[in-house]
Amino acid sequence: MALPVGAKVLDCPCGQGRHAHLLAEAGYDVNGVDYSAHLLTRARARGTGAGLRYTRADMRRLPAPWTRRFDAVINLFTSFGFFADPADDARVIAQFARVLRPGGVLIWHGASRDGVAARFLSRDWWRTSDGTLVVQQRHFDPLSGVLSIESEWRGPKGTVQRAHRIRLYTATRIAELCAAEGLIVEQAFDNWKTRPLRRASGEMLLVARRDG
Repeated sequence: MALPVGAKVLDCPCGQGRHAHLLAEAGYDVNGVDYSAHLLTRARARGTGAGLRYTRADMRRLPAPWTRRFDAVINLFTSFGFFADPADDARVIAQFARVLRPGGVLIWHGASRDGVAARFLSRDWWRTSDGTLVVQQRHFDPLSGVLSIESEWRGPKGTVQRAHRIRLYTATRIAELCAAEGLIVEQAFDNWKTRPLRRASGEMLLVARRDG
């Protein structure tokens, strides 16, 4: 982010606060936002203070007083694309742009549709260290861009089944959504590596800056 100590950073969504807490320890002034009251309780249990606070809010409608407040917004570890309506994803980007000051930076990390499609596996399984068998079945709809995943865990603690859906984006589409709100994508990386984004990259990290 190339920001000085004391810069204002928004972690959205923050979940249980693992990134917000570390950023605050690094000297930033951090706000964490999430819609889950349960996860916010866990985040606050890690500790709060003058440089770290948490707010429950919908990322599509961040608090009005936050306009142009932050030097950086971070959206990490595939925390984007879970709304049923793709227009809601565009609203999220618009909110990120609104709360960034001119020149502020957005760090966006998530799955890359190009890479996922290039190496798509409809089914796979593996065992964890305690012997639990994890099985996943996947379906990708190329028209909507939605990836559906059914997961099952079978192990010492019993059997658990869950399902979730996520809309995958290309770097091009994220850059378009950002540009529509005055955010210019300046860099695109292959996941957390320092090398540039590639067609086969399964995940991508984008750095966008708020236009003045």
